[in-house]
Amino acid sequence: MRNTPRRSPVRRSLTAVVLLAAALLTTGCTGAATALRDLPAATGAAAPSATAVPSATATPSTAAVPASAGTALALLATLPVKGRAPATGYQRTEDFGAAWLDVDRNGCDTRDDILSRDLEGAARQGRCRVLSGTLADPYTGRTIHFVRGEKTSALVQVDHLVPLQNAWVTGAQRLGREQRIRLANDPLNLLAVDGASNQRKSAGDAATWLPANKAFRCEYVARQVSVKAVYGLWVTPPEHDAIARILSACPAQPAEPSGLPPAVG
Repeated sequence: MRNTPRRSPVRRSLTAVVLLAAALLTTGCTGAATALRDLPAATGAAAPSATAVPSATATPSTAAVPASAGTALALLATLPVKGRAPATGYQRTEDFGAAWLDVDRNGCDTRDDILSRDLEGAARQGRCRVLSGTLADPYTGRTIHFVRGEKTSALVQVDHLVPLQNAWVTGAQRLGREQRIRLANDPLNLLAVDGASNQRKSAGDAATWLPANKAFRCEYVARQVSVKAVYGLWVTPPEHDAIARILSACPAQPAEPSGLPPAVG
C-alpha cells in the first residue's frame, strides 16, 4: 500500500490563504468574516479559545444593601412582617381620641403645634392659633399659602404618616387607649401637607401610596418605620418590600425618635 505524504504546516497555511482570498472575491467582507470563522475546521488548525465577555445587559445584583445602626433600613429589619388584622371595630375618636388634643400639655392643640412647626412665617392669634403661613409642601414640592378660614383651611391638612386605620390593623388594637392617643398626636407621625394629596392617600401604606415628590420618599418611609417601631406595630409583606426598595437608594436615612416627652405614670 502506498503511503500518502503528510502536508507540511507551510502548505496548510498556503491553503488557508487561498481559501480566504476566494472568500473575499466571492462574498465580500461579510463572507470573509464567515470564512475566517470556519477556517480552523477546514484546515485542521486548532480553534482559538473563547474569552468570556460580560454581558452588557447582565441582571443587577439583588443582594441586600448593608444597613448601619441608627438608620431606618436597620430599624425596618426589626419590625415584624405579617398580614393585616381585621379593621372590625375601628372608630377614630373612640380608639384614638378627638382631633386635636394637647397631649404634650404646652397649651396649644396638636394641629396648631404642627402648623407652627411646618409653616414659614406663621402668623398667630394669641400664642397658639395659626392664622396664615407658607407651606413648602413635602408631598408635591409646591408652595401653598395657608389662610385659616372655612373655605381655605382644608388646603393644608395635617397628615398621619402612618394612618390611624393602618395603625389599627397592624398592631394598635393591642395598645391601651392612652398609647393610641399618643400615636395620633405624636409630632413624629404628623406633617402639614397638601390637602388634596392627603385625601388621595387616605389610609394607604407605602405599598399603595407614595408622595408624588420623589425627593421626599426616603424621609417619608423612614418616619413611617420610626413610628411603627416606637409604637410596636408591624408591616405587611408588600409594605415592607416597598419601604425596603425606597430605602435601598438612601441607606443612610436616619430613623427618628418620638416627638413627645415620655409618658408619665
